[in-house]
Amino acid sequence: MKLCTFTHAGRTRTGIVAGAAVVDTGVPGTMIDLIRRFDDLRPGLEAKAATASGIPLAEVRLEAPVQRPGKIFAIGLNYADHIAETGLPTPQRQVWFTKAQTSVNAPFDPILIARGTDTTDYEAELVAVIGSGGKHIAADDAPAAVFGYSIGNDVTERTWQRAVPQWALGKSFDTHAPMGPWIVTADELGDPHDLPIRCFVNGEARQNSRTRNLVHDVWQQIAHLSAAMTLEPGDCLFTGTPAGVGAARNPPLYLKAGDVLRTEIGGIGHIEATMAEEN
Repeated sequence: MKLCTFTHAGRTRTGIVAGAAVVDTGVPGTMIDLIRRFDDLRPGLEAKAATASGIPLAEVRLEAPVQRPGKIFAIGLNYADHIAETGLPTPQRQVWFTKAQTSVNAPFDPILIARGTDTTDYEAELVAVIGSGGKHIAADDAPAAVFGYSIGNDVTERTWQRAVPQWALGKSFDTHAPMGPWIVTADELGDPHDLPIRCFVNGEARQNSRTRNLVHDVWQQIAHLSAAMTLEPGDCLFTGTPAGVGAARNPPLYLKAGDVLRTEIGGIGHIEATMAEEN
């Protein structure tokens, strides 16, 4: 099942994507509320998707599936080819940082280049959306903790990232966590560890890999994070980016206003945004 958050006729609600249409779930609240109740709601949602008429996707505005996740965590240096292009050693432990809630952006909305910056970079990522969650989740039990998967781009302001050892500020500029276009439930997507992942700028392929190249797979990531904190429904984990980022090119090739940034993951779809200068 593909689940989205959409706005139509001035109302924002959750929907089921069925072909080229979206069916209103009728469930009150946000995607997080739906995720919390999903096991009970699922039979009714499946019936509605099969029988109800929908609104054409072309007539709705798709929002980030989870508009205000309780937590957004992203792992750094988690594809071997990306580690190699940075010239950094492979970390001995998983390297995590946060992205602010206010960095969340709709899948097709403009991404802003902040005032006074010119080193905005792209990082295509698979996003795992937590379902049941929990604390001290073993890697073998981690698949059951995932609700589904989405596409994200860990847009980064490199000058700010490199200015201090902690990366959170450089990763948290407004609009720098585009996600979507929907969540594909874990049972529909299947194993998330062999999906093609690609990033394009103005139609030029910049990143092209597969999720099997993750250093720490999704299950290991969940086990590691949940040793420290309780993972809750709707939390979003950016699982790492492959080689090809702009900062690693010679000379570096950063995003500029007017560039079209497209991120694709097989089995999910794509998100796409035009870069724009912040007012």
